[in-house]
Order: sequence, then structure tokens, then C-alpha cells
Amino acid sequence: MSSRFFKSLKGKFADHTNPSSSSSASHSWSSSSHGGNQAPPEWAPAPEISHTYGKWNEAPEDEFRAAEDFCRDLPLSAPRLLPSDAVDKINEIGCRAWGIEVPITPRFVGHIQNDSKGGPGVITVQTRPECKDTCLLSDLPIIAGLYDIQGKAGVYYEVYINRMDGFIALGTACRPYPVWRLPGWNRMSAGFHLDDFRKFFEDPDGGRDYTDAIKRINPGDTIGCAYEFQTGTIFYTYNGQRLPPAFTGIYLPRHTQDVFAAIGVEGYCDFQVNFGGESFRWQEGNEWAWRVEGHVGRLTGGPGMFDDELPSYQNSYR
Repeated sequence: MSSRFFKSLKGKFADHTNPSSSSSASHSWSSSSHGGNQAPPEWAPAPEISHTYGKWNEAPEDEFRAAEDFCRDLPLSAPRLLPSDAVDKINEIGCRAWGIEVPITPRFVGHIQNDSKGGPGVITVQTRPECKDTCLLSDLPIIAGLYDIQGKAGVYYEVYINRMDGFIALGTACRPYPVWRLPGWNRMSAGFHLDDFRKFFEDPDGGRDYTDAIKRINPGDTIGCAYEFQTGTIFYTYNGQRLPPAFTGIYLPRHTQDVFAAIGVEGYCDFQVNFGGESFRWQEGNEWAWRVEGHVGRLTGGPGMFDDELPSYQNSYR
């Protein structure tokens, strides 16, 4: 069980249980830029009951307050072009170019091994019992707003769990995101939490029930996270089986932001992150339509729209 602390927020802050009040609900959609006249469904509150508190534990109140201040003071970053060396690396080694950025915070106690050339095509993450809630982000976006989708269905990544004595969550987030908050708790972030199997989107409260297909997490289990471009749907997989949609109509219009893989950790955990460097357990994810590297290519604005090379993600987001 997670050792995170309870937070008691009801009556002290604005109501965060109604997702229709989030910024994503007002996002518009341009059908002309997606080759169709029918817009996908707009994001709306999930039908499941919203829980006031987590099933087990949640974050301290001061961390909630700090995250609210963080998001108020630091606006979302605009989508960016990848630097030429990142594009060259993707062209050379494909999905193995993606890694997990090592967070600069004393909260994270552990080790991240990003192997690309010559090593396994997965990233190994090991955390210690004293590791506090930390959100790990991919070093490159999995949804890049300035790049064309090249006819792809979506993007996908998986987490293979060796051990989870602490806590793991996986999902997506836009930068900047408070490193001390788990995926799904703050703006433009979605998460599936593996302690209580609840889903979160911009939801700092107890989340919503997602699936009955998982009773507990065991060593050897694989959880995958997918985003479908046409409908803005996030869904998850469990040991190769696709689960129902978790959220629909998010991150639209797509060109307005870059979205990164987000993995929350706490306590003693050992797992591997696969962006496609090794075969996915969800077989459909191995098809070209879901592989993340083919999403980086022709710019949506056409050749010559952006001529200047921009700083790397690592430099521009610090």
C-alpha cells in the first residue's frame, strides 16, 4: 500500500471534482486540419462517480497548495520543434531515442538507466523505499504539436513491472508539471494509479473508478498507455488486453501543446519503460500506426514554416 498522507481539501478550496470546469473542456477543434468534417467528441466529465479522497492515501495539503501556485505562476509551454540532433537520433534508432528524464529533486531516490545504442530497448527505473511522490517525464514528447501525425492512429508506451512495494502511476502530462505531483493531479495531465486502479485528469481529489479487470499488481504485469489522435482518447492496456477508454476529447486541438509520457513513483519500485525499442505486449501497438517515432516528421504548417532550430527540450524546460 502507498504510504502517502491523506489530504483534506473539501470546503477549503474550489471544487476540483467536476472535470467540466477544467481548462481542457474549452479546447476547440479544427476539422479542416484533420482531413474530416466531423469533429470528435468534446471532453466532458467522466460518467463514473468522483471520489473525494483516494482509496488509500493522498498528498499533504501543503503540496497541493504548492502545485496550485506552480500552475498559476508558470504557464504551459508552447509546442516546440525538436532540435536537429534529436531528429537525427530518432531517424537512426527509432523508438529507442525516447528516454526518461532524471528529475532534479531530492524527493527522487533511485536510479534511471536510459539505454539506446547497444543496450536493451527499454528504460530501467528503480526507486528506493525513501523515494517520495515524484513525476517522471519522457525526455521527448510522445505527442508533438508541431509535427504531422503521418496518418497514424495514435501513440503508445508500456511499463513492465518487476516490483511495486511502493506506488506507480502512468499517463501523460504537459510541461511544466510540478515534479512532486503524480500524473493526473494537475493541469493537462492524465493518470492511471495502480494502488486503487482509479483514473485522474486534472483531478487532485480521489479520482474515478476505471476498471474491474485488475485486482492487484503482480511482478511480471505490463500496463500500457495509449493516445488516439482522432478522438483525443486515452486508454490503457493490461497484460496485452485493451481496456475501455479512460478519457476522450483531451489534448485537442493537438497542435496547441506537446505532451509527454508521465510516470509517477513512490517508495520501493522496479520497472521498465518501453517506447517501442522492444516488442509490446499489446500486439496492435507493434504496428506502424501506433509507433511513436513515425509521428515526428512533416510539419503541420508545411515546409519552411519554421526555419530556426530551437533549443533542446532538456535546455528549454529547465
